[in-house]
Amino acid sequence: MNLKILITGVVQGVGFRPFVYRLATEIGLKGYVLNSESGVLIEVEGKKEKLEEFLLRLQEEKPQISKIYSLEYKFLPEKGYSTFEIKKSEKSGEVQVSVLPDLATCEECLKELFNPDDRRYRYPFINCTNCGPRFTIIEKLPYDRPNTTMKNFEMCSLCKKEYEDPSNRRFHAQPNACPICGPHVTFINEEKKAVAEREKAIELTVEYLKNGKIIALKGLGGFHLICDATNEEVVKELRKRKLREEKPFAVMFPDFETVKDYAYISTLEERALKSIESPIVILEKKEKTDLASSISPENSTVGAFLPYTPLHHIILKEFGKPIVATSANITDEPIIKENEEAVEIIGRIADAALIHNRRIARRCDDSVVRIMAGRQIPVRRSRGFAPLPVILPFELKRPVIALGVHMKNTVAVAKGNKVYLSQHIGDIDNLKAEEFFEEVVEDMLKLFEVEPEVVVCDRHPLYYSTKFGEKRFGDKLVKVYHHHAHIISTMAENEIPLEENVIGLAFDGTGYGEDGTIWGGEILIAGYTEFKRAFHLRTFRLPGGDRAVKEPYRVAISLLLEAEIEPESVLKTDKKKIGFIRQMIEKGINAPLTSSMGRLFDGIAAILGIRETVSYHAQAAILLEQAALKSETTQVYEFEVLNSEVDWRPVISGVVEDLKSGKSLPDIARKFHNTVIEVGMEIALKLRDETGINTVALSGGVFQNKILTEKLSRKLEEKGFRVLIHQLVPPNDGGISLGQAVYGGLIEKSN
Repeated sequence: MNLKILITGVVQGVGFRPFVYRLATEIGLKGYVLNSESGVLIEVEGKKEKLEEFLLRLQEEKPQISKIYSLEYKFLPEKGYSTFEIKKSEKSGEVQVSVLPDLATCEECLKELFNPDDRRYRYPFINCTNCGPRFTIIEKLPYDRPNTTMKNFEMCSLCKKEYEDPSNRRFHAQPNACPICGPHVTFINEEKKAVAEREKAIELTVEYLKNGKIIALKGLGGFHLICDATNEEVVKELRKRKLREEKPFAVMFPDFETVKDYAYISTLEERALKSIESPIVILEKKEKTDLASSISPENSTVGAFLPYTPLHHIILKEFGKPIVATSANITDEPIIKENEEAVEIIGRIADAALIHNRRIARRCDDSVVRIMAGRQIPVRRSRGFAPLPVILPFELKRPVIALGVHMKNTVAVAKGNKVYLSQHIGDIDNLKAEEFFEEVVEDMLKLFEVEPEVVVCDRHPLYYSTKFGEKRFGDKLVKVYHHHAHIISTMAENEIPLEENVIGLAFDGTGYGEDGTIWGGEILIAGYTEFKRAFHLRTFRLPGGDRAVKEPYRVAISLLLEAEIEPESVLKTDKKKIGFIRQMIEKGINAPLTSSMGRLFDGIAAILGIRETVSYHAQAAILLEQAALKSETTQVYEFEVLNSEVDWRPVISGVVEDLKSGKSLPDIARKFHNTVIEVGMEIALKLRDETGINTVALSGGVFQNKILTEKLSRKLEEKGFRVLIHQLVPPNDGGISLGQAVYGGLIEKSN
C-alpha cells in the first residue's frame, strides 16, 4: 500500500527531509521525500500497520525546530518503489501564497498557558507562529496584521519585540498578543448585561456550567453552545431550545485520556483527535459511562473532539468534565459569529454568553471525520482544513469557481493544479443560509484573487446556487450533472489521469438526472468531462417530493405498492394516510420518479418500523445502519439486473417475508446491506467484462455508511479492482464543488 502525505509549515531548511529518510528506513518503508512549492511531499510504501506507525511517529518525533501547519494524507495503490530516497526539490512553477487554516493550540503555548510564572498565564488568546487563528481572522492577502481582525490591537513593547525577533517562535505571528495589549473575554448574564471581564468572566462561565446552564461561547469561527455533557436534563433543554430533536451533539473532552474512558479509539482515530486540525472524530461509544443519553440517542457512536483554543483548554481544565459543544444557531441556520447575535439569543437559546473583542472575519464550523476502511474520511471539511487546496495531477485549462449544490454546500475556486474548497456552508434553504452562501462566493473570489473564466453549478433548475449562478455570472455559467460531479471529485483526489475512465457508483438521496427524474442509485462509466449512465435502480414514485425525505413512511408505501404488497398489511401507519399516499402515487400527483439509493434505505427503515418520520436528514438510514451493526449475518436478498436496471422489488418481498416470519430486525437490516454490496459487486464485474475498466469510484452520501463502504471496497479489492474512496473531501454533497471545479477547468467552453 502507498501513503501520500503533503505537509505545510516550517518544514524546509530545518532537517525535515533527513528526519523523514531516517524514520522511513528504520520502519522499512520505500518511497521518497521532496520539497515542493506547496511544502514537503512524502510517498511511502509498505504494510498498512507500518504506514500507520509512520504517520503517528512523523508528528511525534519531528525535528524540534520544524512546525507542521497542515498535514493531509491519503492511501493509494502501490507504485513499486525499491528504495527510499530524498529527491531533488520540485520547481514546476511560481510559489503561490497559501491561506492557512486555523490551527489548534500547540504544546509550547499550552505549557506557557498553565505556567504561573509566564506572563501569558491563563491568557485565552495565547498563540505563536505554530498555532492559533488564520483563516478566520484574515481579511485579505498578504497575511499581515493590518489585513487581519487583529489590526485594532497595537502590540505592547514586549509583544512587538517577540514579533520582530527572527529567533523567537512568535516572529511574525500575526495574532500575537498578551493580557496587556490583546483581546479579552467578557461575561454577559441572563439580563444581557456585561458583569465580568477576563479571569472573573471565565470563573463565572465554569460556575454556570456546574449549575446546569447553557452558555454561548465565542470560538475561532463562530459561537458554540456549551453545557455539561453528563447532565441529561440540560442536554434535553438544549435540544428543545435549539430545535434539534435527535441529531447527535458533538462532545468536547478535557483531554485524550478522558476520551478513552468514554469511547474505543483506533490508531488512526487517535491521530485524528490529536492532529493540528483537531476535528470532531466519530467514535464507537463505550456502553457504561455518565454521558447523557440524549447526546446521541439510539446511536452507538459519539462525535468527540479535544480543546483547540486556549479558552477551551482553560474552561475544560477548570470544569473537569466533557461538555456538549454544538454550533450556536437555530437548526439549519448558519453558525453565529457576532457578539450582538450571541447577546440576542440569551433568554431564548442560551442562559449567558462568554464573548470577546477579537472580531471573526468569516464563519467556520468544526470539521467532522470518520475512520472507515482504514482511511480518514471527511464528513464535513471546514475548520482546520479549509481552505487548503486539493492538488490535482494535472493543470486546469482556466480559472474556475464552482458553486456547489443545495445541501451541505461548499464553494471551490480553482487555478493551475489547485482547487481551494471553502468552509462548510450547509443547506441553502433559508434566507440566512442564502446570504452566507453569497458572502462565501464573493469572499473566495477576493481572497484567492481569482477572475473565473468559467463558473460551474448543478443542473437542478431550482437550486438556489443554480439560480444565483444564472443571475450573477450569466454567460460564464456551465452546468454539470450532480452524480457526474460526485464521481469526478473522487477521481480528482485519487489522482486519476486525464485520459482514464472509471466505473462510478454514485449512491445518494437526490440529484437531477439527464431524463429530468431524481437520480440517486447510479452506476456510471465516467471520465472527467463525459459520462454514460450504465445502470441504475428501478425508479419508484416519491409521494410529496421533498416531504418524503422527512416522512419515510411515504417511501415505504411506494416501495410496497411497486412490489405488489398491500401497505396496510405491513405498516402501522394510519390507514387514511396510506389511502391518501396511494392516490398520489396512482395518479402521479406530486409524486416524481426517483432512482435514489438513499430513499431506498429510508423506505426499508420505515418498513421495518425503525422510523416513519425523521427529525434530521438521513436519520432513518443512519438508524438502519445502527441496527445492521448488531448482526453478522452473511445472507443476501434476491434481486434482478435487467438490461440497465436493478430491480429491487424482490428485496422488498424478502424483507416483508422475513419481518412477518419473526426474523430479528438487525438480521434483516444487515441482510439488506449485504444485498446492496452484492448489487455493486455484480454490476462492477459485469462492466469490467464489457469495458475492461478495472477502477471503481465510490461517492455520494450513502457511502458515509461504514458497513457499505468497508465491505464493498474490500470485496471489490479481493476481485482485483482498484477502489477509489474519498479521503480529502466528503463523499456527501460537501465534496461536489471539487468535481464541479475540475469539470469546469477541463471542458471545452460551450456546454
